[in-house]
Amino acid sequence: MALHHHSDRPWRVRVDDGEGTPCGAGVLLDDRHVLTCAHVVRYAGAAPGGTTSHVRISSVACRPEWTRTARVAPGTWVHEHGTQRGDVALLELDEPAGCSTRTTLWKAPISGGTVQVYGFPQHTPFGMGTDARLAGSGHRQGEWGLLNRVRQGDPWIEPGYSGAGAMAVGGEFDGRVIGIVVADYVQGDEKAAWMLPTETILRYLPGIKEFTGGEGNDELGPSHGELPGDVLGDPLRLALTRELTRLLDSGWSGTAVVGTGGTTAVGDSWLVRLVRTSDPAARAGVTDAELTGAPRGTVLGLGTIDAAYDARGKSVGDLSGYLTGRFGLAGGNTHEVRRQLLRRRPPACLVVGGVDRAQDPEDLVRELLGQLAARARSRGVRLVLGFEGTPPADLAYDVSLDPEPLRGDAARGVSAAEVQTAVGQLAAREDAASALHQERGVRFFAAPRLPPLTAPRLRVRLAVARATEPNPELTAILGRADDARAALTGFEHDLSRLIRAHEDLTTSLELHRVRAARYFGDEDPRLAERHAPAARALQIEPIDLRAARELVRSYIDEVNRRFDER
Repeated sequence: MALHHHSDRPWRVRVDDGEGTPCGAGVLLDDRHVLTCAHVVRYAGAAPGGTTSHVRISSVACRPEWTRTARVAPGTWVHEHGTQRGDVALLELDEPAGCSTRTTLWKAPISGGTVQVYGFPQHTPFGMGTDARLAGSGHRQGEWGLLNRVRQGDPWIEPGYSGAGAMAVGGEFDGRVIGIVVADYVQGDEKAAWMLPTETILRYLPGIKEFTGGEGNDELGPSHGELPGDVLGDPLRLALTRELTRLLDSGWSGTAVVGTGGTTAVGDSWLVRLVRTSDPAARAGVTDAELTGAPRGTVLGLGTIDAAYDARGKSVGDLSGYLTGRFGLAGGNTHEVRRQLLRRRPPACLVVGGVDRAQDPEDLVRELLGQLAARARSRGVRLVLGFEGTPPADLAYDVSLDPEPLRGDAARGVSAAEVQTAVGQLAAREDAASALHQERGVRFFAAPRLPPLTAPRLRVRLAVARATEPNPELTAILGRADDARAALTGFEHDLSRLIRAHEDLTTSLELHRVRAARYFGDEDPRLAERHAPAARALQIEPIDLRAARELVRSYIDEVNRRFDER
């Protein structure tokens, strides 16, 4: 009897109809089970009520090759034709494959990264692989993750790839299957495809839990998966939802501190709901009508949030363990987990609720969340921290969505329209300052810190205060907008001073280099020894202007000394 050999991807199999015509791909979970798309089974005629009762599963990675007949396991054919939902089936082989393989489907973030898929397009019975880039999904409906092309001219996903395992390439989940391909899209030069993430598959097929690994996307609040009801009818919760959606759906990065307690008793049901609009598992339990019918700005794209965790009663070790499993990190102590998360690419989007109700809130902030908060913006991380009470005074943040009312002067009357104009102008100033900081500020060591965004919180309070106009809080909102604009003016002044100083040093260094080269040549060794470090100091980021100034002065002094010696 021939010995069995297979490649390092033995889970790759082809799904054929009863006559042996390729219909799609599948993932061999073990010797008895194959995961594929429901529409592939239907195409083969073996869907429930179809023209035949079985399909054929053929190996493409084993030697000798094998073929087995298989049937849909009872209750595992899920397909809503014409929608971006479901489309998965579990096949049971009539006889064991004899491959002795066991495949784990990993629960992993789908907001970014690269996957490799291996399908069986027409006239390619042995298959062909291609890479695709994970892109989450901008849709307000459905539960399929978007796949985009990596490079023009490469083979692309087409009929025959459906059911193929989406294997992560690079990053922490390298070589692991994180979902299956479900559809392709080709319109001229526009090409895309979709995948069904592991967490969604598991929601439809709970029986395959033994074949899954990793931590789930949503560990915030009761883990039932449904959207909390009667949340958006409250103006405050609606406004908070819209502001956080605005941040997370944009290119913003940084730390957002969210209040979920206090005198308003706003709670965190709105935050739990928003997280679940992006959760691949929760999407399977929410209808498209619920998502499309929700108020504008209250639904996130699929996979926007990579991880959400309820810290109530939990230790720093508990959260570190969850982050390690969710992001596939190497693990280690809290310092190592924090470092790995900050270096992760693409940067993470993380929500942690109930921070001040953790087992030891001070320890949690000091050992893990405080350092993440301080460095989130510079690393592109989006971090949302929920507090029932007042956050620590020394916690760094970039925006506060504090739901508490602002105290105003009832003697001074202002209109909601006047306040709205002022807040709108502030938001434009903050956007411009953020762009300036991103373009120029991050280049400098010890650059002025960008003031936290104030407009988001003011828009929240304005949405509540304008409902009962006249309201003394309108005056307070206007005053806060004025204060925030003054802080921006100071930031812009300080950063402009650094920019001008850098430009002056660069100009001065170049003028003296040209002057020296005219008389001593470009290759003068003594001058080159002084010029090279000065030039590097003005170019290598983060730029330390104090050190650069000393090096430039040293070079200029040497140039002047050489002229004095002539």
